[in-house]
Amino acid sequence: MVGPTKADAPAKAGTADAPAKTGTADAPAKDDEAGRTADDVAGGNGSSPSARPRWWRWAGKGKRAGETASLVKTDGATTTDGATTTDGATTTDGATTTDGATKTDGDAVPVEPDRWEAFASAPEPRPSIVTRSGRAVGRFLIHEWTLASLCSLALAVLMTWPTLRYPRYTLPQDYWDPSLQAWQMAWSGHILLADPARLWQSNTFFPELWSFAFSDTLLGYAPAGMFGSGPEDAVLRYNIMFVLAHALATLGAYALARQLGAGRIGAAVAGVSYTYAPWLLAQAGHLHVLSNGGIPLALAMLARGHGWSLRHGYRPERRHDGWVYAGWLVAAWQLSLGFGIGLPFAYFLAGAVLVAVVLFYARRLRTRQAVPFGRRLFVADLLGGLFFAGVGLLMAYPFFQVTKLHPYAERTIADIGIFSPPASGFVTAPAESRIWGGLHEGARAALPWHPEMTLLPGFVLYALALGGLFFSVWRLRHRLLLLAGVLVTMAFAMGTRFFDGAVTYVPLFEHVPGWSALRTPGRLMLWTTLLLGLLAAGAVTALTDRVRELTAQRIPSWPGPWLRMATLLPLLLVTVEGLNSTPHPVVPTQPAAMRSAQGPLLVLPSNQSLDQHVMLWSTSGFPDVVNGGSGFTPRQLDDVRRVSQSFPDKTSVDYLRLFGVRTVVLLRGQVPGTPWEITIDTPVESLGITREDVGDAVVYRL
Repeated sequence: MVGPTKADAPAKAGTADAPAKTGTADAPAKDDEAGRTADDVAGGNGSSPSARPRWWRWAGKGKRAGETASLVKTDGATTTDGATTTDGATTTDGATTTDGATKTDGDAVPVEPDRWEAFASAPEPRPSIVTRSGRAVGRFLIHEWTLASLCSLALAVLMTWPTLRYPRYTLPQDYWDPSLQAWQMAWSGHILLADPARLWQSNTFFPELWSFAFSDTLLGYAPAGMFGSGPEDAVLRYNIMFVLAHALATLGAYALARQLGAGRIGAAVAGVSYTYAPWLLAQAGHLHVLSNGGIPLALAMLARGHGWSLRHGYRPERRHDGWVYAGWLVAAWQLSLGFGIGLPFAYFLAGAVLVAVVLFYARRLRTRQAVPFGRRLFVADLLGGLFFAGVGLLMAYPFFQVTKLHPYAERTIADIGIFSPPASGFVTAPAESRIWGGLHEGARAALPWHPEMTLLPGFVLYALALGGLFFSVWRLRHRLLLLAGVLVTMAFAMGTRFFDGAVTYVPLFEHVPGWSALRTPGRLMLWTTLLLGLLAAGAVTALTDRVRELTAQRIPSWPGPWLRMATLLPLLLVTVEGLNSTPHPVVPTQPAAMRSAQGPLLVLPSNQSLDQHVMLWSTSGFPDVVNGGSGFTPRQLDDVRRVSQSFPDKTSVDYLRLFGVRTVVLLRGQVPGTPWEITIDTPVESLGITREDVGDAVVYRL
């Protein structure tokens, strides 16, 4: 039981109920000498400053009346500022003391400082902005995706060497199609800066309309085409994008395998096998085929945005609509690089969306519960899908116009049959393969058109994928689905060679919009390679997980490091099998006459191969040229080539003038064996035209 407090009895020096002579909280008394409060003079007991003890003066903590004490008694006394003591005695300022004595002021009892404080460790200084920035950069550099990007780029430089040895003067594999594609990037970048409305009305195939849509456009590389000018810069740009395309493909497949649940080494196997499969070495001259990294990268982003992986299933807490938007943007960019690779990708996405919707409603009917999806994710898919479809329609419109103007350009089933590979193509490597090229020379000779029929994805990849059917981190049903995908895509890649394509390629050719433009079924091997890589990634991941478990069980852990290094063997073998012996010929030098010739102009001789060089040379100023090379030859250009065989004569001059041609450039180095070998030095005054030798060419002005 608590006894009476000081507030109940008269206070010695004054309480809240009975004011003291020296002053209380209700009526503070004034000092006669200085006019200050009694607290200022007496410190609470009426004594003068000189009478205060030495320790009080040393503390220097006397307070004026009405101020709050800053020190707290060590015994817990409660004062007006909240200090407490060990008993419940109440003072005039609310303080409680151990003896029940009543305090007359609000001064706090001083506390002796901690004598050991001087020996405490100094506080850690706050790092400077330079230090913080350095740490942030360090964390960024050692992040998995930074390392994956840098390794993909370094591997691309090494695996495509010597592409960057003389990047302004050589092109990989040959200088025909790469010259065309170098021009495509240069034209799109130039015209988008100068006159975007003329994008599809290119400076080649004059005076044809929609001429930029005569072949896949690589329009997605237009930003790169905005830098530099002239043929040498166009070749340099092509070689840089050639290397970057390999790097992006490796990174994209790695990201997809990681998102689906593969380990780092398994994902690396998937990335390297997808990019450097032996069959792709035959496509070194087709940048639009090699530019396929957006496919797995977009799939990885979409899967991550939806919180889904092959190994862990659907995890709603991992959903993020930002990744969904990014995935659709990358998919649209991939489509802008060309329909040869982009069209099957577009139909795959459409099929995936359809399957997802069916599974969603099937589960909803079975469980009577809606699968958590989210409005934001739905909006992201809706807007992203519409954007992707819009890009596809805008890209397709010029091609529909070309088909309308040139109906003979459409493919037929017979055309598809020419490029359809037999089953033996899946185990035959192209000549560009450093490991298998020489050994498979006889097998290639048996193929009707071996550049598009040597479809070996790699014997190491075959073995790893086969092992992945029995030993893998993927569930059995997922392995079976991947195997089914491999077999189905192989059947489609055979075109009309698989039961005449009656149940595979032909229905797509006849009923699916745009599919008739795909004349090379073997390029569908891209999907087979990706699926084989995912099977292999599952096997390698299971192997690395098992090795990690064995290493952890060993005491000591020897030979743990050697076991872990052994897990790199599949990656090493896949990389070695992708080594190439691709030639890098020197690009023909631009004739001096092409630098100053005024368009519209015609360069002779004109044929599919030489015209691709002319297209590259025209990047100096982009004059209108009659020449052009693409997947088909317009009949008008055929007529020009036929009539100009007799140039210079009245018929050909009148015909070219009717076309609006102002200049004809005849290349001396190309005339041997042609009709111009005889007529190149013929006088032309009677034709009303002029003739001038400019370097190794003759320039006729009409």
